Amino acid sequence: MLIKSLPILCILALTSLQAADAPAVPAKPVLKIKPGQVIVPTDAMRRIWGELVSMDLKTRTGTFRKEGTDEIMPFTVLPYAELYHQAAFGDLQDFRIGVRAIFRMHESADGQWTWLTYIQDQMNMMFGHKEYFHVDAIDAAKGTFTVTQASLDKSFIREKNILISTDAETKYWLDGKPATFADIKVGQALRTETHGIGKGKTQMCWNVFLDDASLLQFQSAQKALNAKRLADEGAPGYTDTVDGTMLELTLFQESGDTSRALKAGQKVRVAPAGVDRKAIGTPVTGTISAARMQGNLGKATVTLDAPATGFVVGGVARLWR
Repeated sequence: MLIKSLPILCILALTSLQAADAPAVPAKPVLKIKPGQVIVPTDAMRRIWGELVSMDLKTRTGTFRKEGTDEIMPFTVLPYAELYHQAAFGDLQDFRIGVRAIFRMHESADGQWTWLTYIQDQMNMMFGHKEYFHVDAIDAAKGTFTVTQASLDKSFIREKNILISTDAETKYWLDGKPATFADIKVGQALRTETHGIGKGKTQMCWNVFLDDASLLQFQSAQKALNAKRLADEGAPGYTDTVDGTMLELTLFQESGDTSRALKAGQKVRVAPAGVDRKAIGTPVTGTISAARMQGNLGKATVTLDAPATGFVVGGVARLWR
């Protein structure tokens, strides 16, 4: 038996030697943000619940208060950041000061956690995850109710014993029409749009949606607003290449409807944009020579009717169709 087992032992030994001699598998490189490219380092990010404190639309910067510690954190919104407002795409001007949201942060070039790649308000978070607040108890005198955050059938429970507050400014909606606090019932599944109060973890309601129809009405209004904004201001994206009359663009995720509609031979207008993503100068005309989707991003090659001016590789551009 010992003799018969020798070949096997030799094979095992040889395999071990080969494994020892084999080069080590390199670690997967950590993604880093590079200006002018759409990169979201999901392996190096912080998603922080907070309350919007300030915002400058011209510089696309601001601050938020971190829930739990009350630390004031600065942020710079990257041009391609996903801004989710009322369960749809939006832009910075849509967010009210005080809104409770998740701020997705990354390290900047100087090692500070200030670069932001999304703001996701509570409505979008709960809608996207198909979660609700299930009402467990109501205190009409205090204008509060206690809830469990979970899926509709409660097969998934995220958190229990959450206190939701209301005040004189809170609005209630049922079947898309105004309702009242008295319409909230124990056992009901609802959603909210909340804001902070400058400290702690208070969830104060701006809006209470007592059914899906009411939330969807707000979502539809936000979608219409954003569609009109893109039609008026152009679909935003990065300039990848500028070569005479040839322009290559990467259109951001919010430009998805425009990107998917682009076809070769289609006439478009394009213009460079500034830090505030507003178009600079008069748009120039051109023709789409190639277009495709790369994941959620649009890739478009435009042959301009005249040599491009003002476009900078890595800079923001706007496209109208």
